[in-house]
Amino acid sequence: MKKLLAAVLATTALTGAAQAQDITEFRLGILGGENAQDRVASNSCFADKLAEALGVEVKIFTPADYNGVMQGLLGGTIDAAWMGASSYAGTYIADPEAVEPVLVKQNLDGSIGYYSVGFARKDSGVTSLDDLKGKNFGFGDPNSTSGYLIPSIEIAEAGYPMVPGEFFGDVVFTGGHEQTIVAVNNGDVDAGVTWADGLGEWEDGYNSGALRKAVDAGLVDMNDFVQIWQSNIIPEGPFVLRKALPQDVKDMVTEITANLWEEDADCAYGVAAGDAKDFIPVDHDTYASIVAARLAKSN
Repeated sequence: MKKLLAAVLATTALTGAAQAQDITEFRLGILGGENAQDRVASNSCFADKLAEALGVEVKIFTPADYNGVMQGLLGGTIDAAWMGASSYAGTYIADPEAVEPVLVKQNLDGSIGYYSVGFARKDSGVTSLDDLKGKNFGFGDPNSTSGYLIPSIEIAEAGYPMVPGEFFGDVVFTGGHEQTIVAVNNGDVDAGVTWADGLGEWEDGYNSGALRKAVDAGLVDMNDFVQIWQSNIIPEGPFVLRKALPQDVKDMVTEITANLWEEDADCAYGVAAGDAKDFIPVDHDTYASIVAARLAKSN
């Protein structure tokens, strides 16, 4: 990949001019989960690299929720995005020909999985799901894999129904991962779920994930939190491209993204929401189980 990327970048001027005849701009969608300003800041270096190579303006779109990115990809107003597994599955179910997964984040241990993590404030006295009877529980976004789909299934299967009043006092959507973390920290909900790679130290928010982003942003101190639940492993969400894009554009964007850790680790850290090993190839088969889970949830 490095050799191909070097060849691509060596002909940026010529290639970019050719690309601009096929596309007049490139639109990068960033899923919700943290505030829009931070999403732009974390991905602006990535957008700049794409703009230099493609020879067109790269615009960053930060819809308020996951569905905004999904609809943008389906409607052709967004060209590429890092998606969660569930948001990808929802997009695929709506139109199997809309997007194609091309890359996935590889963790420091070589895995491509992560976890939905349940957490509460340490001073709340909550140490397990059992302690949440009659208390309020927070999910993130309805299209989030770790912020809703997987925990809503696995927690219910463990004997804690998701219907408000049956076990939990209330079950609410906060709007995203960052919002859930802040809501738990502020006591607006008694516990919630978010995503983490499960590698490294709890005190750091683990190596990557929403907790790590919140720690890096100075929003929370992990010593104030306690982990109360963890899901089975979930496949990391893919970087997807709109299928209708010209093939040479898709090839170039894929190569630049695949080599981001080698070329600019600081930029890759922001894109990956923390430390990772690499971005590696992936295809639809990795997400077949998530598609099935989403279909089952809708029935």
